[in-house]
Amino acid sequence: MILAEKIVVIYTDGACSGNPGPGGWGALLQYNGKTKELFGGDAETTNNRMELTAAIEAINSLKRSTIAELHTDSTYVKDGITKWMANWKRNGWKTAAKKPVKNKDLWLALDDAISKHQIRWKWVKGHAGDPGNEKADELANAGMEKFKK
Repeated sequence: MILAEKIVVIYTDGACSGNPGPGGWGALLQYNGKTKELFGGDAETTNNRMELTAAIEAINSLKRSTIAELHTDSTYVKDGITKWMANWKRNGWKTAAKKPVKNKDLWLALDDAISKHQIRWKWVKGHAGDPGNEKADELANAGMEKFKK
């Protein structure tokens, strides 16, 4: 008998009021009928930093080596991890234009976080009615709330 593969489904999102400005991140994790919601924020940040932080925090919350499917509406995060990171590493964390990679600290943290897991990266259109993405967006806004003036 072949057992169905059990995977954790993750939705992440970042939000910023001004860019830079106060920001928040949110993550929704779903596994075996259970859900976990995570969120946080920063007083002065960017949307890209919050998108990356959401993915890092979600993955770091996994208790054991896991197969996960991470849904993000950020092409920056998805393309960075699936297309650009290998070249950045090879080039000493420089872009194809030989400039330093922006948010290197978070890319390094994400690289470390994923090393223990098997992550399938999925892009989802933001603000298009996907329930998981809408919830992650709601959580990101909740994370930003206490930092807004």
